Amino acid sequence: MTRMSDAEIEALALSLQVALRSVLCSLPLAIAVAWLLTRRRFSGRALLDAFVHLPMVLPPVMIGYVLLLLFGVRGPIGHWLNVHLGIRLAFTTAGAALATAVMAFPLMVRSIRLALENVDRGLEDAARNLGAGAVDRFVSVTLPLMAPGILAGAVTAFVASLGEFGAVITFAGNVPGETRTLPIALYSALQTPDGGNEAARIALLSFTLGLAGLFASELLARRLRRRVGR
Repeated sequence: MTRMSDAEIEALALSLQVALRSVLCSLPLAIAVAWLLTRRRFSGRALLDAFVHLPMVLPPVMIGYVLLLLFGVRGPIGHWLNVHLGIRLAFTTAGAALATAVMAFPLMVRSIRLALENVDRGLEDAARNLGAGAVDRFVSVTLPLMAPGILAGAVTAFVASLGEFGAVITFAGNVPGETRTLPIALYSALQTPDGGNEAARIALLSFTLGLAGLFASELLARRLRRRVGR
């Protein structure tokens, strides 16, 4: 196989950018939702839990279609953003980041939630007895103990975002240099008569990135768990 073309390098850089933006923007919300589902009992909790995990069971194309209805230039949210703030999401890089964030969000919530469920409540009670407030307890005790889950969820979501296709192409389209991420570039190559070599390079690159990301996630989480456990 020949070396990567400029278009393939551009798709790689765009994929990394979209994945990073999606994780950074949705991680604080994922922590808040995981904490809410784990530590609070309220009416509609089961419904919220189901809604959060809905992207895991729905077709990605459907998620992209719903985003298009809501955030398209004629959608209720997208129209308001476009008119009042000059923000357009559909068929843009920001829209691709939004689509990947929605699809990867449940992965982060599940990982963070599992970590939070394993936090020793006795340590939080001890901090409260010593006079620590709610925010202080969360920052100094709870957050460090759940850090391995946060890290694992963020890295897993990042890797999943690199491979998201259906929601992105439906909501953000296939615009070179704007929304053509690695999966969409692979799809485009497969539609080209002489795109076999390009498709093979992109597929191999995607496989390598996914494997490296999952390995790094597990390695970092193990090291962080050992450090927190000291």
